[in-house]
Amino acid sequence: MSAANDIAAALPELESWIGRSRLVPEEITLPSVRRAAATFDLDPDSFKAGDELPPHWYSLFFADMPRQSVIGHDGHPKKGAFLPPIPLPRRMGAGRRVSFMGNLRVGDDATKKVEVAGITPKTGRTGQIVVLTMRHTIMARGQTLAVDEFDAIYREAVTPGASSKTSPPVAAPGGSTWSDTVFLDPVLVFRYGAITWNAHRIHYDADYARGEEGYPAVVQNGGLTMHLLLDAAIRRAPGRLLGYAARLARPLFVGDSVTFHGAAPEGGRMQVWAADKDGLLAAEMTLEFEA
Repeated sequence: MSAANDIAAALPELESWIGRSRLVPEEITLPSVRRAAATFDLDPDSFKAGDELPPHWYSLFFADMPRQSVIGHDGHPKKGAFLPPIPLPRRMGAGRRVSFMGNLRVGDDATKKVEVAGITPKTGRTGQIVVLTMRHTIMARGQTLAVDEFDAIYREAVTPGASSKTSPPVAAPGGSTWSDTVFLDPVLVFRYGAITWNAHRIHYDADYARGEEGYPAVVQNGGLTMHLLLDAAIRRAPGRLLGYAARLARPLFVGDSVTFHGAAPEGGRMQVWAADKDGLLAAEMTLEFEA
């Protein structure tokens, strides 16, 4: 049975997942905040109870905690355990759209509402894909602090011995007013995966990444790429961050370097992007700031 037929047969059940939601509680404890701070090379002792956290740090909390018995071969929870049973084996983050209304604080009793917002089958250059959109609403102190719509792409298996297909390469734009070059350190990737409880094997198991998913090396975590790009942009911020839209264009690999670029803010917006070691566009982001 072809991938297209598998998807068509599964679509009625998949569509029944749209609108399903669950709540993930989280206590924003001081030790967990200090571990995150140390991971991103900040002084962990500078954070105290009640301190406001950077807006994008919500993504470091609220991890799903599947029991070991429901973990699949790729390190993700088995299909149907936490996410819809999409009949394609490979999953990667693609992008997100986030709006901020407030910030988490150390000591908050917070909640994330997780909702299946959309399931969209497509035929792409790399074969059959399904785009899963999840909506995450972050709440604490009786208010909504952030709404995050996250897209993940599910793809067909790679033929043994073949390379993973990627989108056609596009040169990163020029005209940046600042840039930071960052080494994609395997230790940082490990620590980020530990904080976010991410067990996807492409981010730490080189044999699996090469032999089963067709990548040349361990794959950089896309969430970490977005976090580092946001850090670089916020250091040049013209005001409080109100939201952003991000797209991952091509994979980065642990052990390589990435260069983050940004244009001058204009009209409360800033365009930023990431270029891989060959100068190809790897990620792009539009940030909105309070005027």
